[in-house]
Amino acid sequence: MVTINPADIARSNGPEIRGIAVNEPIRQPAEMLTRMGRHWGWVLAYGIITLVAGIAVLAWPGETLLVIAVLFGIQLIVSGIFRFVGALAVDDLTGGTRVLLALLGVLSIIIGLWAVRHVLLTLLALVVFLGIYWIVNGAIEVFTALTHTAMPDRGWTAVMGLLSIVAGIIVLAFPGLTLVGLAVVLGIWLLVFGAMEIAAAFRVRSIGHAASRFRFLSRA
Repeated sequence: MVTINPADIARSNGPEIRGIAVNEPIRQPAEMLTRMGRHWGWVLAYGIITLVAGIAVLAWPGETLLVIAVLFGIQLIVSGIFRFVGALAVDDLTGGTRVLLALLGVLSIIIGLWAVRHVLLTLLALVVFLGIYWIVNGAIEVFTALTHTAMPDRGWTAVMGLLSIVAGIIVLAFPGLTLVGLAVVLGIWLLVFGAMEIAAAFRVRSIGHAASRFRFLSRA
């Protein structure tokens, strides 16, 4: 009768087993990080473009607002076209649902065309909707904080709700100043986000180099 010692099998196959069970799981994340490091330039380019966009917004806030209004109208037109085509192309819809989606698509196209032709009115309408939203949202937060006694951070929620109401009132009272303020906030946000993306690109490059060195040492 032939007996097999498990210890002999482990000693004979040890390097191969260790190569599969230990090195392989470690190499897979290293390979992924190496591939990410090769494409760090795309992240850097995106960060630079975002940074330049932020500078442009701060330098020309009025023109930026016009571009935003036009893009808003174009988005409504494109969304309306897709909605109208989907209402006609999808087979699972009932007759009433199909008609409703088609009407919504047509309405979206009409509003989009109107927004593109009347840019200033579009901006004012966006500001008015933003002010109304802040007032309604603030009122809901204050009401929630007052009625739910077991709610954590009730005071903070009530304060944030009051600030939202005040901000909405200011927006409705001074829409012109609000537009310029929104453009400035957008420009500052783009600057910060672009700088963060540029820093992230260099971090990705350094991590990719480190992972590449690790792969080289693990194969040695």
